[in-house]
Amino acid sequence: MNTKLHAVTDANDRPLSFFITARQVSDYTGAAALLDDLPKAKWMLADRGYDADWFRDALEQKGIKPCIPGGKSRSLPVRYDKRRYKRRNRIEIMFGRLKDWRRVATRHDRCPTVYFSALALAATVLFCL
Repeated sequence: MNTKLHAVTDANDRPLSFFITARQVSDYTGAAALLDDLPKAKWMLADRGYDADWFRDALEQKGIKPCIPGGKSRSLPVRYDKRRYKRRNRIEIMFGRLKDWRRVATRHDRCPTVYFSALALAATVLFCL
């Protein structure tokens, strides 16, 4: 019943793709799953959970500049654009709008496929219609 939702959004904060993992699974699993779904972009905004050297390298190979703050366990701090990183709150707003739908917020469905379908329906109604 505990799940974590990973999403890729466009510049207008509309969701493009989703991936669901169990709550105890690392964010790196979601990052690896969504790496192929990334659109052409100049920047990638993500939180500290996605801070990994392999993920940064993969983004740079795609021509995307990572704007991810370094994790607390890093010995050398990572440089990132703090001004641009402030826009990450718009992604949290997108998640908040999805959770306006009670079925998505409370996660009554035991089956992940049914939950994912409800999530896709909510995203379609909220962001595409």
